[in-house]
Amino acid sequence: MGETARMSDVLELVDVSVVRDGRALVNDVSWSVAEGERWVILGPNGAGKTTLLNIASSYLFPTTGRVQILGEKLGGVDVFELRPRIGMASSALAGKLSQRATVLQTVLTAAYGMTAGWQESYEDVDERRARAFLDRLGMSEMLDRRFGTLSEGERKRTQVARALMTDPELLLLDEPAAGLDLGGREDLVRRLGRLARDPYAPAMIMVTHHVEEIAPGFTHVLLIRQGKVLDAGPVDSVLTSAALSHCFGLPLIVERQGDRFTAHGLPLA
Repeated sequence: MGETARMSDVLELVDVSVVRDGRALVNDVSWSVAEGERWVILGPNGAGKTTLLNIASSYLFPTTGRVQILGEKLGGVDVFELRPRIGMASSALAGKLSQRATVLQTVLTAAYGMTAGWQESYEDVDERRARAFLDRLGMSEMLDRRFGTLSEGERKRTQVARALMTDPELLLLDEPAAGLDLGGREDLVRRLGRLARDPYAPAMIMVTHHVEEIAPGFTHVLLIRQGKVLDAGPVDSVLTSAALSHCFGLPLIVERQGDRFTAHGLPLA
């Protein structure tokens, strides 16, 4: 994570801070993501997780520091050419999607850079791609359902399929399992795990504050608290009880069962 970006870096932040109303949302962050890596940004509410993701998406510029995304320096590149190379799934984006569009239309619009409305006809190749991604996310039986009638889990899976539609080089997931019940969460984690283990999938960054939502196949973790990075590196070395306790500000025990993690607090004396 030095000053010089590796050739394979898809994202590099050097001494990045974002200040709003005199408060640092993220403070002096240096971090890099290489091709093929799958990162989890983990931390409590208000830690700066979504701020980092918004920088990675090119929608937020740092107050100070340097950002390079997919080999392009933020501030020196036309972001409208850069953004189609980045896939994004978030509740903020979902709120802009047409509730009346069908699941298939919702995914197809990504190919044309639209969040609402759709064309009368699409290229056959686009429709085949959309159907393939929806099948991968378990949505093949719901292609004609209107987006507004879906369950939260179905909406999240549709959003991930939509984010993949432009064949991105970087995939960003902002709390994809938020609001899901246990079954919905486990279904989504299983599908994200399959995607994460696919060697042809793009580099991935997922924001969460629950270790239970870390899918198998995710390789790295960044721990952030009050805008500062506490640690960043391979899952096995970073995701420890001591590190997570520091991150969330209370004693926690991290346990690994197979390729999944759980965390719980110590009983009160």
